[in-house]
Formats: sequence, C-alpha cells, structure tokens
Amino acid sequence: QVQLVESGGGLVQPGGSLRLSCAASGFTFSNNIMSWHRQAPGKERELVASISNTGRVTNYADSVKGRFIISRDNAKATVSLQMNSLKIEDTAVYYCKAPQLGSWGPGTQVTVSS
Repeated sequence: QVQLVESGGGLVQPGGSLRLSCAASGFTFSNNIMSWHRQAPGKERELVASISNTGRVTNYADSVKGRFIISRDNAKATVSLQMNSLKIEDTAVYYCKAPQLGSWGPGTQVTVSS
C-alpha cells in the first residue's frame, strides 16, 4: 500500500534552517507529482510547494518563495523540503502528499521559536 513517512522536523530559532524528507513506497514514485503542505494551529492545511514527476517544474506558496526549496530523488523515492530563513509563522505540522493518489504522510512538527 502507499506509504509516505516524513522526517526532519524539530525546534529551530528564527532565521535558522531545517531539511524535511519524505520516504515513499508502495507506488511508482517517478510517475507522480509530489507536494508538501502544512497546517498551523487553528488554521487550514495549505500547500507549501509541489514538484513535477521529473523534478523540472516546481511551484511555491508566496509565503515561502525564495526561502524554501523542494527537490526529489526518484532513484531513492524521496522528496525533500529545504527550509531556510525560517520565521515564527512557519511553525506548523508539515505533511508530504502524493496528490494524484490522495495519500498523505502522518506529518512532522516544525517549531520556529527563540
């Protein structure tokens, strides 16, 4: 069955960096668009970034453009999110998704705090 498992979350100070990874299994990873989403307390889940199956096309939410980078390794079936210049408002649970399959990972907590 489809499985997505996120890792790399944690506590970081404002201005710091974190790298999230998502390990995928149970489907043909290289055929699928992948995306990262986040949900802050009391807010709706929102799309952060997406990447085409080849990795050539990426899209970002305006709030993270220029700070976050999404990438993928089709040989390892992983998708990553490099998060730089983190802000307090980036605090959320971050989820990996295979949109075409409607599958989500369990999420990983990112907390930006001094």
